[in-house]
Amino acid sequence: MRALLLLFLAAASAWPQIISFGVKAGLPFTDFLDTASSGRVNFSTVTNRYLVGPTAELHLPAGLGLEVDALYRHFSYQGTTSGVDTLTSQSTTAGSWEFPILLKYRFPTPLVKPFVDGGVAFNTLTGLNQTITNTVFPSRTTTTSTTNPAQLNETNTMGLVLGAGLDIHALFLHVSPEVRYTRWTNQQFRDVNGLLHSDLNQAEFMVGFTF
Repeated sequence: MRALLLLFLAAASAWPQIISFGVKAGLPFTDFLDTASSGRVNFSTVTNRYLVGPTAELHLPAGLGLEVDALYRHFSYQGTTSGVDTLTSQSTTAGSWEFPILLKYRFPTPLVKPFVDGGVAFNTLTGLNQTITNTVFPSRTTTTSTTNPAQLNETNTMGLVLGAGLDIHALFLHVSPEVRYTRWTNQQFRDVNGLLHSDLNQAEFMVGFTF
Protein backbone atom coordinates (compact mmCIF):
# COMPACT_ATOMS: atom_id res chain seq x y z
CA MET A 1 0.00 0.00 0.00
CA ARG A 2 2.81 2.37 0.87
CA ALA A 3 4.56 1.59 -2.42
CA LEU A 4 1.36 2.39 -4.35
CA LEU A 5 0.99 5.69 -2.49
CA LEU A 6 4.58 6.67 -3.29
CA LEU A 7 4.02 5.76 -6.95
CA PHE A 8 0.86 7.90 -7.07
CA LEU A 9 2.64 10.89 -5.52
CA ALA A 10 5.53 10.53 -7.97
CA ALA A 11 3.12 10.43 -10.93
CA ALA A 12 1.19 13.44 -9.63
CA SER A 13 4.37 15.49 -9.24
CA ALA A 14 5.53 14.53 -12.74
CA TRP A 15 2.18 15.31 -14.41
CA PRO A 16 2.70 19.09 -14.74
CA GLN A 17 6.01 18.37 -16.49
CA ILE A 18 4.29 16.15 -19.05
CA ILE A 19 1.23 18.17 -19.95
CA SER A 20 0.15 21.74 -19.22
CA PHE A 21 -3.19 23.49 -19.52
CA GLY A 22 -4.21 27.12 -19.68
CA VAL A 23 -5.80 29.85 -21.74
CA LYS A 24 -4.76 31.93 -24.75
CA ALA A 25 -5.93 35.38 -25.75
CA GLY A 26 -4.99 37.21 -28.91
CA LEU A 27 -5.27 40.45 -30.82
CA PRO A 28 -5.81 39.93 -34.58
CA PHE A 29 -3.81 42.19 -36.89
CA THR A 30 -6.06 41.28 -39.84
CA ASP A 31 -9.81 41.33 -40.44
CA PHE A 32 -11.69 38.08 -40.88
CA LEU A 33 -13.31 39.52 -44.03
CA ASP A 34 -12.29 42.00 -46.72
CA THR A 35 -15.11 44.20 -48.06
CA ALA A 36 -15.60 46.87 -50.71
CA SER A 37 -18.31 48.98 -52.34
CA SER A 38 -19.18 49.42 -56.00
CA GLY A 39 -22.08 51.46 -57.31
CA ARG A 40 -25.33 50.09 -55.95
CA VAL A 41 -23.77 47.17 -53.99
CA ASN A 42 -22.00 47.88 -50.69
CA PHE A 43 -20.46 45.66 -48.02
CA SER A 44 -18.92 46.49 -44.64
CA THR A 45 -17.64 44.31 -41.81
CA VAL A 46 -16.82 44.35 -38.11
CA THR A 47 -14.30 41.90 -36.68
CA ASN A 48 -14.13 41.83 -32.89
CA ARG A 49 -10.50 42.36 -31.95
CA TYR A 50 -9.98 39.26 -29.86
CA LEU A 51 -9.21 35.57 -30.02
CA VAL A 52 -9.65 33.54 -26.85
CA GLY A 53 -9.86 29.93 -25.76
CA PRO A 54 -8.25 27.02 -23.92
CA THR A 55 -4.83 25.59 -24.72
CA ALA A 56 -2.99 22.38 -23.83
CA GLU A 57 0.55 21.22 -24.51
CA LEU A 58 2.19 17.81 -24.34
CA HIS A 59 5.83 18.31 -23.37
CA LEU A 60 8.27 16.07 -25.23
CA PRO A 61 12.03 15.51 -24.83
CA ALA A 62 14.70 17.75 -26.38
CA GLY A 63 12.72 20.97 -25.96
CA LEU A 64 9.84 19.82 -28.15
CA GLY A 65 6.14 20.12 -27.44
CA LEU A 66 2.82 19.43 -29.11
CA GLU A 67 0.27 22.23 -28.60
CA VAL A 68 -3.46 22.18 -29.28
CA ASP A 69 -5.63 25.33 -29.03
CA ALA A 70 -9.34 26.08 -29.40
CA LEU A 71 -9.71 29.77 -30.27
CA TYR A 72 -12.98 31.67 -30.74
CA ARG A 73 -13.80 34.99 -32.38
CA HIS A 74 -17.02 36.74 -33.40
CA PHE A 75 -17.58 38.74 -36.58
CA SER A 76 -20.35 40.31 -38.62
CA TYR A 77 -20.89 41.94 -41.98
CA GLN A 78 -23.57 44.08 -43.60
CA GLY A 79 -24.55 44.50 -47.23
CA THR A 80 -26.93 46.68 -49.19
CA THR A 81 -28.13 46.50 -52.79
CA SER A 82 -30.17 49.39 -54.18
CA GLY A 83 -32.43 49.44 -57.23
CA VAL A 84 -34.76 51.94 -58.86
CA ASP A 85 -37.46 51.52 -56.20
CA THR A 86 -36.01 48.75 -54.01
CA LEU A 87 -33.46 48.42 -51.22
CA THR A 88 -32.19 45.06 -49.98
CA SER A 89 -30.10 44.99 -46.82
CA GLN A 90 -28.35 42.01 -45.24
CA SER A 91 -27.03 41.69 -41.69
CA THR A 92 -24.92 38.61 -40.99
CA THR A 93 -23.37 37.41 -37.73
CA ALA A 94 -21.30 34.33 -36.97
CA GLY A 95 -18.65 32.84 -34.74
CA SER A 96 -15.41 31.22 -35.82
CA TRP A 97 -13.69 28.36 -33.97
CA GLU A 98 -10.03 27.80 -34.86
CA PHE A 99 -8.17 24.64 -33.82
CA PRO A 100 -4.37 24.90 -34.32
CA ILE A 101 -2.23 21.77 -33.82
CA LEU A 102 1.39 22.88 -33.48
CA LEU A 103 4.78 21.30 -33.01
CA LYS A 104 6.85 23.61 -30.81
CA TYR A 105 10.58 23.88 -30.12
CA ARG A 106 11.98 25.78 -27.14
CA PHE A 107 15.58 26.91 -27.21
CA PRO A 108 17.56 25.75 -24.15
CA THR A 109 17.97 29.02 -22.26
CA PRO A 110 17.17 29.60 -18.56
CA LEU A 111 13.90 31.20 -17.38
CA VAL A 112 13.05 32.92 -20.68
CA LYS A 113 13.01 30.44 -23.56
CA PRO A 114 12.52 31.63 -27.16
CA PHE A 115 10.44 29.21 -29.21
CA VAL A 116 9.23 28.59 -32.72
CA ASP A 117 6.20 26.55 -33.71
CA GLY A 118 4.40 25.37 -36.80
CA GLY A 119 1.62 23.09 -37.89
CA VAL A 120 -1.92 23.07 -39.20
CA ALA A 121 -5.16 24.75 -38.14
CA PHE A 122 -8.77 23.85 -38.76
CA ASN A 123 -11.54 26.47 -38.81
CA THR A 124 -15.30 26.01 -38.58
CA LEU A 125 -18.15 28.53 -38.50
CA THR A 126 -20.82 28.47 -35.80
CA GLY A 127 -24.02 30.40 -35.16
CA LEU A 128 -24.17 31.70 -38.73
CA ASN A 129 -27.32 33.76 -39.36
CA GLN A 130 -28.26 36.33 -41.96
CA THR A 131 -31.30 38.65 -41.77
CA ILE A 132 -32.47 40.00 -45.13
CA THR A 133 -34.74 43.04 -45.31
CA ASN A 134 -36.27 43.88 -48.69
CA THR A 135 -37.99 47.24 -49.09
CA VAL A 136 -40.09 48.15 -52.12
CA PHE A 137 -40.85 51.85 -52.04
CA PRO A 138 -42.96 53.48 -50.93
CA SER A 139 -44.48 51.12 -48.37
CA ARG A 140 -43.77 47.36 -48.59
CA THR A 141 -41.07 45.72 -46.42
CA THR A 142 -40.40 42.01 -45.91
CA THR A 143 -37.86 40.37 -43.63
CA THR A 144 -36.45 36.84 -43.86
CA SER A 145 -33.52 34.99 -42.31
CA THR A 146 -31.24 32.17 -43.38
CA THR A 147 -28.32 30.12 -42.06
CA ASN A 148 -26.98 29.65 -45.59
CA PRO A 149 -26.28 33.14 -46.99
CA ALA A 150 -25.41 33.62 -50.64
CA GLN A 151 -21.89 34.76 -49.72
CA LEU A 152 -21.07 31.50 -47.88
CA ASN A 153 -18.47 29.46 -49.75
CA GLU A 154 -17.13 26.94 -47.19
CA THR A 155 -18.23 26.22 -43.61
CA ASN A 156 -14.89 24.57 -42.83
CA THR A 157 -11.35 25.22 -43.96
CA MET A 158 -7.78 24.48 -42.94
CA GLY A 159 -4.45 26.28 -43.09
CA LEU A 160 -0.75 26.25 -42.33
CA VAL A 161 0.54 28.00 -39.20
CA LEU A 162 3.92 29.50 -38.26
CA GLY A 163 4.77 31.32 -35.04
CA ALA A 164 7.54 32.54 -32.76
CA GLY A 165 7.58 33.84 -29.22
CA LEU A 166 8.95 33.63 -25.67
CA ASP A 167 8.16 31.23 -22.85
CA ILE A 168 8.59 33.15 -19.59
CA HIS A 169 8.59 30.95 -16.49
CA ALA A 170 7.42 32.77 -13.35
CA LEU A 171 7.03 30.41 -10.36
CA PHE A 172 4.26 27.97 -11.35
CA LEU A 173 3.01 30.07 -14.28
CA HIS A 174 4.23 30.15 -17.88
CA VAL A 175 3.51 33.37 -19.82
CA SER A 176 4.02 33.00 -23.57
CA PRO A 177 3.70 36.06 -25.84
CA GLU A 178 3.74 35.04 -29.50
CA VAL A 179 3.30 36.35 -33.02
CA ARG A 180 1.46 33.87 -35.23
CA TYR A 181 0.70 33.70 -38.95
CA THR A 182 -1.85 31.43 -40.67
CA ARG A 183 -2.37 30.90 -44.38
CA TRP A 184 -5.83 29.45 -45.07
CA THR A 185 -6.41 27.24 -48.10
CA ASN A 186 -10.02 28.23 -48.88
CA GLN A 187 -12.19 31.32 -48.56
CA GLN A 188 -15.15 30.65 -46.28
CA PHE A 189 -17.01 33.67 -47.71
CA ARG A 190 -16.95 34.90 -51.31
CA ASP A 191 -19.38 37.30 -52.98
CA VAL A 192 -20.12 36.77 -56.67
CA ASN A 193 -19.33 40.44 -57.32
CA GLY A 194 -15.94 40.16 -55.62
CA LEU A 195 -16.87 42.79 -53.03
CA LEU A 196 -16.67 40.51 -49.97
CA HIS A 197 -14.35 37.60 -49.28
CA SER A 198 -12.49 35.89 -46.47
CA ASP A 199 -8.90 36.96 -45.91
CA LEU A 200 -6.61 34.01 -46.62
CA ASN A 201 -3.78 35.64 -44.64
CA GLN A 202 -4.23 35.86 -40.87
CA ALA A 203 -1.82 37.35 -38.33
CA GLU A 204 -2.21 37.96 -34.61
CA PHE A 205 -0.38 38.70 -31.39
CA MET A 206 -1.19 36.15 -28.70
CA VAL A 207 -0.40 35.59 -25.04
CA GLY A 208 -0.73 32.20 -23.37
CA PHE A 209 -1.04 31.52 -19.64
CA THR A 210 -0.38 27.88 -18.73
CA PHE A 211 0.20 25.90 -15.54
